[in-house]
Amino acid sequence: MPLCLKFDTVGPLARTVEDAALFLGVLEGTQGPDLRNADSVKGRRFADLQTIAQDDLDPVVAESYAASLVKLQEAGAEIVPLEVPELAEAMALSAILFTTEAYGLWKDVIEASPDLMFGEILARFRSGAQFSGPDYVAAWAKLEQVRMAWDQAAAGFDGVLSPSCPILPPNLARLQTEHDYYVQANLLTLRNTRIGNLMGLCALSLPTGTPSCGLQILGQPDCEEALLRVGAAVEAALAG
Repeated sequence: MPLCLKFDTVGPLARTVEDAALFLGVLEGTQGPDLRNADSVKGRRFADLQTIAQDDLDPVVAESYAASLVKLQEAGAEIVPLEVPELAEAMALSAILFTTEAYGLWKDVIEASPDLMFGEILARFRSGAQFSGPDYVAAWAKLEQVRMAWDQAAAGFDGVLSPSCPILPPNLARLQTEHDYYVQANLLTLRNTRIGNLMGLCALSLPTGTPSCGLQILGQPDCEEALLRVGAAVEAALAG
């Protein structure tokens, strides 16, 4: 079901990296990535993304993420802090790029029965109507510049690491009744995975052993097979 065709991505929820690789093979009509001998991070070089991705972390998430990095280092990986200040500009473009396209796709359906949609989501969709065509085109031009800056900063790394989500699951009752709580929780829940979305990257989230705390690995665009090999090695290190 499309939301924003230029940003929508498809991927499986799987028990293991191997299962995810097999699923990718099904999607592509191939045998999937070869994960043989992809069981060690020794000699791998990872970036520890500092910009935005580690702001306002829940203490449990922060502790889990730090412990995961230690495991990778103990297994022989090199981890280098990475700042990409241009990323903040891309995040600010989300309101224009996502809502404009989403409302453009769904306007007729939504406005035919607006009462069927949760109020917070309805308002988010409708906000896409406030931006002009020139706003949208300029936002895309800016995003392309940020993507080039990201590609330069991330070059030379086997993957860029961050917490998959900065917070633990929010309170459902408060989401349904408290506007400010909903807005804050929604922004934080979507934030870190949105980095990959905006930068046009492939990404993998691995369990850290702490419930609801994932380790996100961002790869290069259209390099899913390479990312899954890296992911298999990280999975082994986290389990060790």
